[in-house]
Amino acid sequence: MSAHTHTRPHPKATGGVDIRLPWWALALPMLAFAVLLLLIADPAQAQAAGGEPAVGQILERIQQTLSR
Repeated sequence: MSAHTHTRPHPKATGGVDIRLPWWALALPMLAFAVLLLLIADPAQAQAAGGEPAVGQILERIQQTLSR
């Protein structure tokens, strides 16, 4: 006697892909963009806010590279 095989029903095809992002997937890039925009807008305060002189030098080099 042969046994019947059960196949899974195929999922219904939708028009698009439903992807949900966690909140930080949008918040972190927006925060990084805002910080970089503030650094470009007023680099003098960015150097004053840095705790180490090396951080200010790195930010200054980045700004010089972007302005070229």
